[in-house]
Amino acid sequence: MEVFNQHVPARLYQARLVLVPIWLTLLTAMASAKLITETFVLQSTSVKRLCGTHNIITVNGQFPGPTLHVTNGDTLMIKVYNNAQYKATIHWHGVRQFRTGWSDGPEFITQCPIRPGGSYTYRFTITGQEGTLWWHAHSSWLRATVYGALIISPMVGTTYPFTTPNSEVPILLGEWWNRNPMDVVNQATQTGAAPNVSDAFTINGQPGDLYQCSSSDTIRVSVKSGETNLLRVINAALNTDLFFTIGSHTMTVVAVDALYTKPFQTNFLMLGPGQTTDVLVTTDQSTGRYYIAARAYSSGQGVPFDNTTTVAILEYEGSSNSTSVPTVPNLPAYNDTQTATKFANALRSLGSHDHPVFVPQSVDENLFYTIGLGLINCPGQSCGGPNGSRFAASINNVSFVLPSTSSILQAQHFGMKGVFSGDFPDNPLVQFDYTAQSVSRGLWSPVKGTRVKVLNYNTKVQVILQGTNIFAGESHPIHLHGYDFYIVGSGFGNYNSKTDPQKFNLVDPPMRNTVNVPVKGWAAIRFVADNPGAWVMHCHLDVHITWGLAMVFVVSNGPSPLFSIESPPVDLPQC
Repeated sequence: MEVFNQHVPARLYQARLVLVPIWLTLLTAMASAKLITETFVLQSTSVKRLCGTHNIITVNGQFPGPTLHVTNGDTLMIKVYNNAQYKATIHWHGVRQFRTGWSDGPEFITQCPIRPGGSYTYRFTITGQEGTLWWHAHSSWLRATVYGALIISPMVGTTYPFTTPNSEVPILLGEWWNRNPMDVVNQATQTGAAPNVSDAFTINGQPGDLYQCSSSDTIRVSVKSGETNLLRVINAALNTDLFFTIGSHTMTVVAVDALYTKPFQTNFLMLGPGQTTDVLVTTDQSTGRYYIAARAYSSGQGVPFDNTTTVAILEYEGSSNSTSVPTVPNLPAYNDTQTATKFANALRSLGSHDHPVFVPQSVDENLFYTIGLGLINCPGQSCGGPNGSRFAASINNVSFVLPSTSSILQAQHFGMKGVFSGDFPDNPLVQFDYTAQSVSRGLWSPVKGTRVKVLNYNTKVQVILQGTNIFAGESHPIHLHGYDFYIVGSGFGNYNSKTDPQKFNLVDPPMRNTVNVPVKGWAAIRFVADNPGAWVMHCHLDVHITWGLAMVFVVSNGPSPLFSIESPPVDLPQC
């Protein structure tokens, strides 16, 4: 039973009513699990987009990168060779990484980056997860072009909790710059200004009909009339929340972030960067062609954004030779917070016998984290931000700084001093009206630091994520590595610790790995710290993590070696 125990999270043992079925199911998975080996080569690749030829960083020369098809219970060994000119890592977004934090991927958090000419093998097991996840670079802005889908099928002997679809199609929404994205962020970092917005959005790597020089390569999704198809939608964009729709077709949401939901119908999705949504689409319209479309949801007043629209074509059998313009869908307004909120509020965990809900009914740690932007003065010089300042971002007024001599996980594991401090504040040091129309300028400047929050193993944690209106309030997609969490509540304005908990959903709240904290609002999440390691929580708008909107939970080892992080692999890259 040792292999079983190595990968089962502790909270499964708390669910006595479903313990036996879970054991039997996982034992079946062990018997049918496979070892999946893959090779990823990071390399410079020439591609044509928007009337020009560009050299971009890709995996195996593919953009987007290869789709990985695995089964719940499989073990993956993916060797990454870095033949690019930049240091790099790969993150397996949403994979729980039980005891295998060395394979999580964020640079200087769980590993030092792979140097040009170097290699590293990521080793991990898919445990109790099925659905749509994805992988991407986690070094600077490399993920603009280094990303791909990770599709996890149900384990052998089980199936989806919905009608088996006739086909499954990954839909990866991306963001494109006509410049090297690394040059874009490096220029912004040097000057202190905001980086340039993107030039286009993409669907499966292509901008589509509405951009110059792009029509011939528009993605086409072929379908047959009367079928039900599963679209696995992934927002891989770097800095933009996205609305998504299909002309004349209704979508039925069945999962988010590889976690099943109670099905509901909608005409629009809203996905923050990092989020995935699985939808069933029945082809019940007249034979023809229909645009699949995505464009920005921009919640920040006065914040520049890319206002273009990317399209693909849903093409019924028998219409491929048609010259007619596909049916054009209506998309929400760019700043339609009401539609974004309606979609988020409709999500509920499935809560079935096979997919139960384990919401912590009480908490051991009650944390209150403010999240937002800020400005840092530039003494003796004028930077490119407002009034000669430099843009920054923070959690509880701490603007996160990556270490450079070691990863945080290495420092934790080997007891290295001076890499981080364990004094991340549980609450903001100064309380104020977080979402006021005008916040005092004395509160705009965060303090830089590499500070972590230490959690004891199996601690039940609640985090209130409170958005602020410093400089500009906007929606923040907050991603927690190593965990899924329940979103037990959310709202606009300042969180009220007396009245808002009374409205928490502790029965069937949605479970995700990335939560969109509403513009000038808050979200409450709960999870059990049953996965030892160093786990970064950050805004998935890469411009914000570049500015410091991140922190790290260091989770202690459990009561035995079977509930402790594994020893580091021998090929772990050195700093």
